[in-house]
Amino acid sequence: MKDYEKKLKEAKELLDKLNDPELTLYQGMEYYKKGIKILEEATKILEEAKLEYEEIKE
Repeated sequence: MKDYEKKLKEAKELLDKLNDPELTLYQGMEYYKKGIKILEEATKILEEAKLEYEEIKE
């Protein structure tokens, strides 16, 4: 779960950057795309953990 927490931290840092009023449109788009990728990776980690839990539970 460390990777999951790391991904969430990275996403939060990107969100903070997106709130910068001096951010250019290009920078904003790059941060947004990177953030989406990070959140997709975090979701995958969470889904894998859920499957592992379900297997253990049975």
